[in-house]
Amino acid sequence: MTWDAMYFAMLFNSSIRMMAPILFVALGSAFCVRVRIFNIGLEGMMLTGAFAAIVANYFTGNVMLSLLSAMTASTLVALLAGVFMVKFKGAMLVVGIAINILMSAITTFLMQVIFNVRGAFLHPDLVSLPRIDVSFLERWPVLERMFMALTWLDLFAFAAAIILFFVLFRTVTGFRIRSTGINKEAAESLGIKAESLQIRTVAFSGLLSGIGGCLLVMGGVTMFMQDITAGRGFLALAAGNMGAAHPLGVIASSAFFGFAQALSNILQNTAFPNELTLAVPFAATIVALMLYNYMNLKRGRDIG
Repeated sequence: MTWDAMYFAMLFNSSIRMMAPILFVALGSAFCVRVRIFNIGLEGMMLTGAFAAIVANYFTGNVMLSLLSAMTASTLVALLAGVFMVKFKGAMLVVGIAINILMSAITTFLMQVIFNVRGAFLHPDLVSLPRIDVSFLERWPVLERMFMALTWLDLFAFAAAIILFFVLFRTVTGFRIRSTGINKEAAESLGIKAESLQIRTVAFSGLLSGIGGCLLVMGGVTMFMQDITAGRGFLALAAGNMGAAHPLGVIASSAFFGFAQALSNILQNTAFPNELTLAVPFAATIVALMLYNYMNLKRGRDIG
């Protein structure tokens, strides 16, 4: 392995591709945090979107229908979770875990029923997301390698974060979301339908998770594997909290986890044991959260 400019360009490119699906889901997590909802079911919602995208892709061969199917399916699952958590006062942790287990089982079962396969499904008729043409950068090989094979959804992840920043801090809807999170009873006294807003926010997090799931299975090698999300929903949950539930902060935290995953993938081609390289993203999560909590505690002591 040569540690040259081309190598770091490849690492940058891989980090962006690993980061984008996490960023979509992490933005949904951030909005849930803003309304005081602990949505641990993001993993199951992302998995639902990924499976729905592949099913629609297989039967229609249409990228837009695949994306819409992913968004719709994951939104419906999130809506169900939101109703149980808010309307029926279910324990958020229990509901979230139930969603994760249920969707893992359902997608595994449906993969056997629809595709008659186990473990993984790959078909030559599946259509991937369109790539961005970077041929105009061919005179600069390093820059070309940095942005090669990226899709429009990869770039839209950053645009979505900026749009959601303005929604959260520059619109009436954003004010209502933040008010509900700060003091639900006070928000209701102002005429805000807090419970309805919480449910809709969870549903919105499902929509974003569906986009992330679609990007995951159609952004690179277009295929579906059992539990293909592989903990990315939990990484997104951590990214949402590390980013202080702020859309721009979530970009930074998602970039950290995207880099950790890219580094893990690259190290698998080295002499490092696979067990260690696969653990890199999760070890990075633990270390990052420890540092984040330590800084918060220290900041609290300094203020006090």
